[in-house]
Amino acid sequence: MIPYGRQDISQADIDAVIETLQSDFLTQGPAVERFETALTDYCGAAFGVAVNSATSALHIACLALELGPGDLLWTSPITFVASANCALYCGADVDFVDIDPATFNMCPCALETKLEAAQAAGRLPKVIVPVHMTGQSCDMAAIAALARKYGVRVIEDASHAIGGRYLGAPIGNCAHSDITVFSFHPVKIVTTAEGGAAMTNDVRLAERLRLFRSHGITRDPRLMTHAPDGPWYYQQVELGYNYRITDLQAALGVSQMTRVDDYVARRHAIADRYDALLAGLPVLTPLRHLDGRSALHLYVIRLAPEALERPGHRAVFEGLRARGVGVNLHYIPVHTQPYYSKFGFAPGDFPASEAYYASAISLPMFPTLSEDDQRRVVDALKDTLAA
Repeated sequence: MIPYGRQDISQADIDAVIETLQSDFLTQGPAVERFETALTDYCGAAFGVAVNSATSALHIACLALELGPGDLLWTSPITFVASANCALYCGADVDFVDIDPATFNMCPCALETKLEAAQAAGRLPKVIVPVHMTGQSCDMAAIAALARKYGVRVIEDASHAIGGRYLGAPIGNCAHSDITVFSFHPVKIVTTAEGGAAMTNDVRLAERLRLFRSHGITRDPRLMTHAPDGPWYYQQVELGYNYRITDLQAALGVSQMTRVDDYVARRHAIADRYDALLAGLPVLTPLRHLDGRSALHLYVIRLAPEALERPGHRAVFEGLRARGVGVNLHYIPVHTQPYYSKFGFAPGDFPASEAYYASAISLPMFPTLSEDDQRRVVDALKDTLAA
């Protein structure tokens, strides 16, 4: 079975983890700071706060922006559920903005229309979470301009997108957002096994992110209510969580970050080959927008109408798996999940997202995918479409 995604672990990665295992620190040590420095150096943001998952990063990003009960967060329906769940963790409400069918990202025109209506109704969101689906940046300049106009804070969910660029600059520099979140799950561009990070240019937000990462506890006298009782002293000044990343994970991340550009370049070479091999088939290959460079975490095709009619979406998906191709579907629209139905969401609410779901298939995409295996994938697709 050819998987849809797979990590690439080198001997240098293994050596970095072994060195950390033999050091004095397994967690809360110098490797975490080195990883955060690697992220800020690469992305150009002032601060990076590494945590144990991108879900944790989204949660503390919402907390840092003081999202809470009575507030509203908007995100895309086409994302993993964590992009919406982070609001619920804070007691806030969730709504969605439909996608641009060409990019699979939050549509700025739909966002503008919805913001106008929300302002008239007196119910603007406090936070917007645009998702860089497949690793391609949303139109962040347009989204940021709307956010400024309506007084909304922005968290970029860049879980797919480290190594990508937008308007010539690295995704994660927070030029168009308050906070950007990355994921380092094994199928992402670089991995720490499980892991995530929140990037920001705001020193106060960085302080709050660090507090929420570790129980709301500080040893910094500047953040305390009174002078320390002694050198042992700490204070809990917020209700925080244990979202810390370990030194073992951070050491792996530092090593992986040395290859991030190579990984993205390899993904583009694979995408170029897919584009050529799929030409003439009844599928739509993904758009790579000219205003940036996608990190290409995923290569998502959409079946053309004739393929949807026969053999059909499910038949193509199951046919590929039966032929040894581990395809996947990213994602089921969040508003159609049973848990979200109790908030009043229903099929038909976001037509572009639902049309995407009815035709999308993620083909295998990872840096070590060989040309022979890529040819196997396309041959399996051809056979399935002809069945």
